[in-house]
Amino acid sequence: MIRDAFRRFKHRRRLARALAETASRPDRPGRPHGLPAPLIVSLTSHRARFATLAPTLRALLRQTVQPDRVILWLDEGDQQHLPAEVRAMSRLEIRVCPLWRSYKKIVPTLLEHPDAYVATADDDLYYPADWLERLVEAAHRGAGVACLRAHGVVMEGSRPAPYEGWDHNLRTPQTGPLVFPTGVSGVIYAPGVFHADVTRDDLFMRLAPGADDIWLYWMHRMAGSQPVKIGERARIFEWEGSQAVSLRSVNRPAAGQGGNDRAIAALLDHYGWP
Repeated sequence: MIRDAFRRFKHRRRLARALAETASRPDRPGRPHGLPAPLIVSLTSHRARFATLAPTLRALLRQTVQPDRVILWLDEGDQQHLPAEVRAMSRLEIRVCPLWRSYKKIVPTLLEHPDAYVATADDDLYYPADWLERLVEAAHRGAGVACLRAHGVVMEGSRPAPYEGWDHNLRTPQTGPLVFPTGVSGVIYAPGVFHADVTRDDLFMRLAPGADDIWLYWMHRMAGSQPVKIGERARIFEWEGSQAVSLRSVNRPAAGQGGNDRAIAALLDHYGWP
């Protein structure tokens, strides 16, 4: 009990520091990104997360490198429930799209801006001021897919082992076909890095309806990607209260029984191992 209380105390202190650091950043555009195509930061949210959405958006809008656009995708009707603070953010575009669950953070942007670099973010995290800069630097070095947090796919013969048996949250920089980017800490995708099926809702909503990381991995690997994991082991810092509704309990309840493993099995049946 004492240990749990101490952990909560440390988390509250980190939360206060993160909020103060984000608020202290200059509220103006960062440096040009210098990429040969537009750069878009794309994310989604839903009503259960709206109470903690503003600090994440402030962190994304106050980066050392400036994207051309920051787009927040919502279900139709949800925009009227956004906090006034979010609606007033001047460099944020708020758009609506079909009911594509977590795929809303990237699929509508890919459809509307197929020639752009797309950096995806989650709606419930603290992002440091150089978050986007680090991803952009990897893209400048030629990475088609780069991330700050990744797992290592573990193979059992010619097939992947159950998801829980993978090497989770890699501790060192790595590159290669078995580097599995996790969207939670952000991923940048270069134009043309995906297989043509990536935006087919008739497939992703049937084969991997709650496992967008699995689907996106399959799609860029089938196009020949060599994903890049940047830096050391990533640390996730979520805003307090943001995890009341989460896909994690659905996708990772037990080895071989979660949504990730069901999606992997469905994609193996449909496409084979990429």
